[in-house]
Amino acid sequence: MFLCAWRGCVFVKRMNENPNAIKRTGGYVVVILAALALFVGWRMMGQEAGAEAATAVAAGSPYIQTETGDTAVAAPILESAADLPVLTEAGLAPAPYPHTYQGKVPEHNFETYVVKRGDTPVGIAEKFGIRTETILGGNPQLSQESSLLQTGVELIILPFDGVLHDVHPGDSLESLAQQYGIPEADIIAYAPNNLEFPYRLYPDTQIVVPGAVRELFVWTPPSLAAVSPGGGVRPLVVGTGTFIFPVNSRNYTQFFWYGHPGLDIALAEGTAVVAADTGTVTYAGWNIYGYGNLIVINHGNGYETFYGHLSSINVTPGQVVTKGQFIGLTGNTGNSSGPHIHFEIRINSNRDDPCWYIGC
Repeated sequence: MFLCAWRGCVFVKRMNENPNAIKRTGGYVVVILAALALFVGWRMMGQEAGAEAATAVAAGSPYIQTETGDTAVAAPILESAADLPVLTEAGLAPAPYPHTYQGKVPEHNFETYVVKRGDTPVGIAEKFGIRTETILGGNPQLSQESSLLQTGVELIILPFDGVLHDVHPGDSLESLAQQYGIPEADIIAYAPNNLEFPYRLYPDTQIVVPGAVRELFVWTPPSLAAVSPGGGVRPLVVGTGTFIFPVNSRNYTQFFWYGHPGLDIALAEGTAVVAADTGTVTYAGWNIYGYGNLIVINHGNGYETFYGHLSSINVTPGQVVTKGQFIGLTGNTGNSSGPHIHFEIRINSNRDDPCWYIGC
């Protein structure tokens, strides 16, 4: 077989000499021809689609044209919310977004009790089988003004000893457990708290902390050293160790209990108040922690006496007073619900029941 070009003749001759080369070359040709056929078909389809889209737009069909490469593509226009596709396959529904999780809030249903004339914290606690501390635990307002425990006041009665905690921003199950010294498991176990993993607390709700006791703030008056000349620690005088009534009245409105560290005696404003025993005045002035006008006398033997809610003060810090000496007038200052005197006795900075010393 001969061709016009000499090199072509040589080529045919070599191909004839190598049959494998012929097979390989034929495969390459087939691949190239198939690619060309696909390319031509794709171009023709794109041109037809563009023509159809143009015709549809011209006819007012709800389609728009966008350019993708060099091919006109028709896209549908959704005229209303009704045109949106409806998701019917539940298996395709998106998973919940974890940051939008909203747990249950506490659901409490507490028993209440209205204080009657003659009621005492001890008597109320015994009636419901709880400790007096729990009365304060369920009624936090009493920690600011214990004299609110009076006739007509409605109290929340917890079902068992514990604290009803008002949840504030930043509170967590862990912080409550640390604050009250109660295991987290005990707080979770109380069903009405509705605590489920991940145990989130929500502000403006209330959580019951079983077995907890609400802490009370205890204000500490100045020491003898702070008012003694030259800062000495030796008392100027030492009291007798026995006490008399600071006022001429026995009209008790509240006795000593966990939520109230003293004795309240009601009487007309402006009644004379005397020192219950000899000692040195360590505080005489306005107290911002609820006592109002307050006098504190250190008796030099571990005892201190407090005289709160006064209308006027007749002594100064550092002054020595004797048992029965006039020191001021009763009043209604500070956290007070009526004219009375708050009388308190502390021994070595620990609050004790005044009735043990003055015989109520």
